[in-house]
Amino acid sequence: MNGIRHALEITRQSIALNPTSLYIEVTKNCNELCSMCPRTYQWPDRKDNLSFEHFTHIVEQSPGLKRAVLHGLGEPLLNPNLFQMVRYLKARGVYVLFNSNALALNVRRREELVKSGLDEYRVSFDAAQPETYKLIRGVNGLEKVKKNLLALTQLMRETGTGPKVSLWFTTMRENIWELPEVARFAATAGIAEVYVQRLVYFGTGLAVEEQSLFHKLNEQEQSALAETAQICRENNIQLAASGGEKIEANGTMQTTSEALDDERPWLACTRPWRLMYVQANGDVSPCCFAPFTGEAGGPILGNVFQEKITNIWQGEKYQEFRRAFLTNQPPQCCEGCGAKWSV
Repeated sequence: MNGIRHALEITRQSIALNPTSLYIEVTKNCNELCSMCPRTYQWPDRKDNLSFEHFTHIVEQSPGLKRAVLHGLGEPLLNPNLFQMVRYLKARGVYVLFNSNALALNVRRREELVKSGLDEYRVSFDAAQPETYKLIRGVNGLEKVKKNLLALTQLMRETGTGPKVSLWFTTMRENIWELPEVARFAATAGIAEVYVQRLVYFGTGLAVEEQSLFHKLNEQEQSALAETAQICRENNIQLAASGGEKIEANGTMQTTSEALDDERPWLACTRPWRLMYVQANGDVSPCCFAPFTGEAGGPILGNVFQEKITNIWQGEKYQEFRRAFLTNQPPQCCEGCGAKWSV
């Protein structure tokens, strides 16, 4: 039994009464129309904001909660109660993070973010040129995002406090050439990590297999990764990648962990036994990839405003999902994981 299989077996045998990690979608509202996001095509007008009352209802049902991720398909900064939620979680000793496009990171929100106790702030930063940014993210916002981030890191230096900040780059054939320039901006802003994220594709917009670089890098694309790696080394920036992969100096991607099963690579995932993704309307999905893959919106395993989290987590729908996950025909939202996109 290899290391991953052993860890997975332990996880399955010691499943908690409730998930220890929650993805809580605080809003479905967004100020961008990204060409690789299902919200753009399936729910462009959804603006659900999770109320603070509903938020605490979710958290209070999760006494073993260790980690909370406050994002989903919307832009978290658009929920007016976001930093109240962060403070509430930090008072309970929970590790808190969220992804954001930083367009709405104005002076007031920057100050709230720094004071809130947030552990990580991950910024979606998919381009270095304004035209590419607009093509990918649907708005002409790159210069505003850069300005906001430079102001944030300046404020953090002045106050001596704030979260870990990282840039998250969804890598596609359309934009990989701009990755070195993104690393240079990280150095200028004093941002300590660049994360190369795999494209999860569902056949619409830029979210198509032809844009995916997973296991399909050509020589020029590998060269762009190599240049990025060099820039990061020179500026003491951590360069990380999906699936625990390491980007070598020559631009090749090397996995840092064994595959559990070459024929069933999704089995390297432990999410069904440790986390729950709660959408802004209370619907429960097995993970944050589910809305991007398979049937529209992915499988819904319950609703936290209609049932207790414990009952959903231990209930028949979740148990059936886990049983199917372990077979040669997993749920549709899992079957490409590890083979076409990240585990």
